[in-house]
Amino acid sequence: MHILVADDDDRFTRPLAAFLRTRGDQVTVAVDGTAADGLLQHSPFDFALVEVNLAGVNGYELVRRLRSRRQTTPVIFISARQALEDRIHGLDLGADDYVVKPAEISEITARMRAVLRRGPYRIGDEMRFGPIMLDADGRLASLNGQALPLTGREWEILEALVAADGRTVAKDRLQADSGGNAAEVYISRLRPRLEPAGVLIRTVRGFGYRLELQAVAGEDAPG
Repeated sequence: MHILVADDDDRFTRPLAAFLRTRGDQVTVAVDGTAADGLLQHSPFDFALVEVNLAGVNGYELVRRLRSRRQTTPVIFISARQALEDRIHGLDLGADDYVVKPAEISEITARMRAVLRRGPYRIGDEMRFGPIMLDADGRLASLNGQALPLTGREWEILEALVAADGRTVAKDRLQADSGGNAAEVYISRLRPRLEPAGVLIRTVRGFGYRLELQAVAGEDAPG
């Protein structure tokens, strides 16, 4: 997994990042909220571990912005702020869990596993990725606010990609979701319909596919 650790306490982040890397995770550390916000906007992360007391943009505001952009990255607050109202506020903003410092690394990773077992984060019955919006209840899709007609197989593949929120989805998973038919066929149909809106379906050689946003004509590239 690619994990963002947003915390300025080197005594906490160094051993945590070292442990996560030993198990094969990629870890990016941001020492202030402004840097973390920029990273979350422009890079796909599988998980974010966030301190509330961040300089620039505090942890609460960071998560509020994340959820207002309809990003589904799982988030756990890890903070020395332990008052009940702090924990409730963090969860109400859209965090998936709240761990009070000092916390053992084994507890943090156990909480991460528990969050991941719940499945993808959704906002109501909607899932979003950039200009794509999926209404899971009605199985309706739109692109830049315009209806996007999809066949059943196309819906299943696009739903899996949107739920992954920029992370790679294994080809075998997409084959299963598409009822055993070749996923490449449906990917090839979706690509030309999504690309004019700046949504690319990238092939991850030997593994699968992921969604990626790019600037469209007339817009500035993110930076």
